[in-house]
Amino acid sequence: MKKKQPFQSILLGISLTALLLLARPVHAERARIAIASNFTTAAKAIKAQFEQDSAHKAVLIFGSTGKLYAQIYHGAPYDVFLAADQLRPQKSEGEGLAVDGSRMTYAIGKLALYSSDASLADGILSALLAGRFNKLAIANPKTAPYGAAALHLINSFGVSGAIKRKIVMGENAAQTLQFVETGNAHLGFVALSSINSHDKGSRWIPPAVAFPPIKQDAVLLKHGADNKAAKAFLHYLKGEKTRAILKKYGYGIEK
Repeated sequence: MKKKQPFQSILLGISLTALLLLARPVHAERARIAIASNFTTAAKAIKAQFEQDSAHKAVLIFGSTGKLYAQIYHGAPYDVFLAADQLRPQKSEGEGLAVDGSRMTYAIGKLALYSSDASLADGILSALLAGRFNKLAIANPKTAPYGAAALHLINSFGVSGAIKRKIVMGENAAQTLQFVETGNAHLGFVALSSINSHDKGSRWIPPAVAFPPIKQDAVLLKHGADNKAAKAFLHYLKGEKTRAILKKYGYGIEK
C-alpha cells in the first residue's frame, strides 16, 4: 500500500514551486533583431549576455544594411533594426516603419585594410597604392556603409582608377572578409571589429578623419512596438556590459 506523503512535505513542495515561479519573469518574450553583418561577432556576445541577464530571448538575423532595410520595407517581421549607418533607421522612422524617438547610435564602426598575408606587415598600404595586389575586396557601397566608407577613402588616394579596376565587391562586410581570408582577394577593406581578435595577417587602420564616421544606429520597429524583449534589448545596448563588449571588438562609442 502506497504511503501518504506527510502534510509538511506537501507544503514544502508547494512553497518551492511558488518560489521558482516568482524567480522567473512572467512576461518573458522573444524578439527578432535584424543586424548589419559587420556586427555579427559583437551581437552574438551581446545576445549571450542579454539572455543571461534576463529571461527574454533574442533571435538574430544578419545581412547587409541595405538588404535588411528592403526586407523591413516589404513587411519582414523584425522587431529591432541594428543598421551599419544612420540613413536607413532614419528612413524607417520617416516612412512609419519604426517607433518615433526610439532611434539611437549604438556603435561607431572602424575601417581596416586587411590581408591574410603576414609578410606585408607595415607595407600593406604601400602595396595598395603601388598596385602590388591581385584583387581588393570591399563591401558593396550601395548597400553596405563600410563599402561606402572604403570607396570614399580610395577616392581620396588620388590613384583610385588603378585601384578600382581590381575591386571585387562582397554583398556585405562578412562576405568581404571571406574573400580576403580565402585568398580570392589579396587585400580588403573590412570592419575592424571582424579582425580585431586576429593575431595573423597584416592590417592598416586609417585615421577616423579619413572618411565619414560610420555611426551605426538602432531603432525599434513598429512590429516590435509592444514587444517587451525588443524594448529590453534596445535598452541593453546602452548599458555598461554592452559598452565593454563594443570596446573589446573594436567599436567606438558615442559620448
